[in-house]
Amino acid sequence: MGEDLSIWSLVLNASIVVQAVMLILVLASFISWVMIFQRFAVYRKARSALRSFEETFWSGVDLGQLYRDINDSGRTLSGAESIFVAGIKEFTRLTQQKNVDPDAVMDGVQRSMRVALAREEEKLETHLPFLATVGSTSPYIGLFGTVWGIMNSFRGLANVHQATLASVAPGISEALIATAIGLFAAIPAVIAYNRFSARTEWLMNNYETFADEFSSILHRRIHSPG
Repeated sequence: MGEDLSIWSLVLNASIVVQAVMLILVLASFISWVMIFQRFAVYRKARSALRSFEETFWSGVDLGQLYRDINDSGRTLSGAESIFVAGIKEFTRLTQQKNVDPDAVMDGVQRSMRVALAREEEKLETHLPFLATVGSTSPYIGLFGTVWGIMNSFRGLANVHQATLASVAPGISEALIATAIGLFAAIPAVIAYNRFSARTEWLMNNYETFADEFSSILHRRIHSPG
């Protein structure tokens, strides 16, 4: 009877170092998938919220009323809503001051919206560095486990009088599993990172476009108060 070369048996019979590498990669893969599903829900919600808010904003609703409705809703602000609230709050605060310079008002409004934009970008990019790290390092971690396992396998040949493929096959097989797990962890992480980065860029472009358009509306309002 030959040795059991099932994957589970190879994992159990692997050296401590190779098993540790496998465990690290499995944990990294599990955490990556949790983050992928969480990020997927975040981006889907952000895209839906953007469309809904823009429909309301461009429907001709009074901006003051829209601001009050958002504040009264009690929900956590995000996306274009957050940028809108930051801009109009600063606009209202500055225009209530006496002898205020219109250009100073617009500078304050744009600065406030830039801060809101930066916060939104930070929210959208949450967990992306981890996915990038898993995608770039997992193959190398798996390769380390493979090299270590093959090294041990060949070291074991020193105690064998006649080296055959059957004598080194289990050790090489268990070592190659580490590389396979590394690729299993890396490939989804890389795909998710690239896709989420593209979605972040798309959302940020839309947020910046909205901020510019909203800034133009406020600019016309303060320069044409009548």
